[in-house]
Amino acid sequence: MSSIQVFPAIDMRGGKCVRLFKGDYAQETVYADSPFEMAKSFVEEGASFIHMVDLDGAKDGERTHAAEVIRVAKKLPVKVQIGGGIRSEEDVRYYLENGVHRVIIGSLAIREPELVANFIEEFGAERIVIGLDAKDGMVATHGWLETSNKAAIEVGKYFAKAGAKYFVFTDIATDGTLAGPNIPANVKLAEATNAEIIVSGGISSLVDIQRVKEAAQNSSVAGVIIGKALYAGRFTLPEALKEAE
Repeated sequence: MSSIQVFPAIDMRGGKCVRLFKGDYAQETVYADSPFEMAKSFVEEGASFIHMVDLDGAKDGERTHAAEVIRVAKKLPVKVQIGGGIRSEEDVRYYLENGVHRVIIGSLAIREPELVANFIEEFGAERIVIGLDAKDGMVATHGWLETSNKAAIEVGKYFAKAGAKYFVFTDIATDGTLAGPNIPANVKLAEATNAEIIVSGGISSLVDIQRVKEAAQNSSVAGVIIGKALYAGRFTLPEALKEAE
């Protein structure tokens, strides 16, 4: 059985490490004061890749937590992917030139798909991840505060054709709920795009990781983002990494 990549998640809001329930900014739990210290502990536990999200940036459309992200990317022996508030070529370039391994583009990919397709060509498919956050199959944007009229599958097909290699797919209904991931939706996207799909939202147990791993056997599902389950102590990062092998 082939292994999948595990991405421990650090969601940042107001300088702290938090989790939201179903993307609701009014339902926030603060888990740590320092994103850097949280990243450091993940690295010490074996993380090779960390998923960071600038929640303020996603909502306000600007790089609010860039300093914390770059500090992690430059000071710790770990690859970083960042999403939230990336709205221009300048934002993409800024992160990639300052040690960040990949940027995740969500809202901009819906608003200006041709521009983002150009990013894939300019910066390379290894560096650009398309973030698809879906509510009932339709893509949500701007920190999940708005739902577009674009179906996640159709957006996925467009960017796969443009050369995208990675997608992060979040089912908003399961995010932060510990209700289990929406595996069928991820497999569907994998089949439609043939790109590497990173499952996000709802991971609650080692069994969920096992389910993602099983999905990876017959599709291009390739990784899993884990947030609340780690913070809530459902299992440890070393246990998750072992399960994903």
